[in-house]
Amino acid sequence: MRPHWWKFVAVAVLLGAVAGFTGSRDEPIPAAASSDKARSAWDNRVDRSSIEMLADGRRIFRDDTFGSEDFWGGTLRLHEAILGEKLGGVGPGLSPKQALAAGLKVDANRLPRSVVEAIQARKVDLDDPATTVELLRADVVLGVHGVFDAKKQLVSVGIACAFCHSTVDDRITQGIGSRLDGWPNRDLNVGAVVAMAPNLAPFADLLGVDEDTVRKVLNSWGPGRYDAELNHDGKAFRPDGATGATLLPAAFGLAGVNLHTYTGWGSVTHWNAYVANTQMHGKGTFYDPRLNDPERFPLAVKSGDWNTRNNPDLITSKLAALHYYQLSIPAPQPPAGSFHRDMATLGKVVFEGKGRCATCHVPPLFTEPGWNMHTAEEIGIDDFQASRSPEKTYYRTTPLKGLFAREKGGFYHDGRFATYGDVVDHYDQQFNLGLSADEKAELVEYLKSL
Repeated sequence: MRPHWWKFVAVAVLLGAVAGFTGSRDEPIPAAASSDKARSAWDNRVDRSSIEMLADGRRIFRDDTFGSEDFWGGTLRLHEAILGEKLGGVGPGLSPKQALAAGLKVDANRLPRSVVEAIQARKVDLDDPATTVELLRADVVLGVHGVFDAKKQLVSVGIACAFCHSTVDDRITQGIGSRLDGWPNRDLNVGAVVAMAPNLAPFADLLGVDEDTVRKVLNSWGPGRYDAELNHDGKAFRPDGATGATLLPAAFGLAGVNLHTYTGWGSVTHWNAYVANTQMHGKGTFYDPRLNDPERFPLAVKSGDWNTRNNPDLITSKLAALHYYQLSIPAPQPPAGSFHRDMATLGKVVFEGKGRCATCHVPPLFTEPGWNMHTAEEIGIDDFQASRSPEKTYYRTTPLKGLFAREKGGFYHDGRFATYGDVVDHYDQQFNLGLSADEKAELVEYLKSL
């Protein structure tokens, strides 16, 4: 029988092809494989989806109130406090100067150039609540959206994610500038803004106290803080008498990071659903049976927040794009001249070596890949805030990039460490690192450089 020589040739060709595909990684990919001509219809669909999700997510983050105007305006009547008695509301009203002092921000890029120039020339009356109403009508106040009737009268307000998680660069004046999405607004006094509302009965009824007590709690928070567990566990103050509110966290630099919030309640999109439904008081669906615990979360059981169902649902269809946008926001780079470069270079060596910082803050994520949670005992602090989470036990290893953008108000969840140096001193003592004064100073400069 004649040998089937053609079979051997075919095998040789096949082996050669396989060898070509599994060759050195240093070999260049053929041009045709990386060109647009080689793209499939699915590749193009993925690209279109990416563009659409980014745009939709940005719009949702900045402007979507999720139907929350029914609560903030319809129930609490917050818009009436903004209007003031002269404009058909109650009290003295809220002037732009007062709004800016409370930490509210204005997006200058949505203002007509003539208005920007008038503000810079001090020709706009920032002491008149009517000007605040006009700013709301122009939709330029970050995260606060006015609802106007056919007569152009302000009849309600709603809030968006950008209310707490965007700020501005102050390029026009303090509080007015270009938007910085994802940066926590550490100037915003959320409690004081909410305390303006004429009707706080919903909170008072839930907490089982009077409205004056609610206002006392709200005004105890201070700038840059918010208590996202109060309406579920009722713990307004820490055992030492300090507020139970925590610092507003960054919404940037979250890609690749496991869990969200200081105590790791869940993923970013879990927290988005939690906040949109139970804190912003939008209309959607939220389910977390861990909150169905009358001992630990009596108010969540009382209100039914652990199993929220609204029809129509104005939130759930937006969670995917919102999540996509948030994960797309990079951590900002520190400003030029804000740290000493040579010292930062030396500080990197301390960070990755003697300081043992990189054990938990693993570059380039600067948190642990995987389970990035630690007990209060491990990090040398009390467990008050950790005990308020469903897991009861842990604090998350916070990503460190862009620390300069959240320096105001201090570090850690409650701002207990006022400076970078205070944080370094704490860990030096906690882990007996034996850092010298020079090493501490170098480490501080490295942290500033991230």
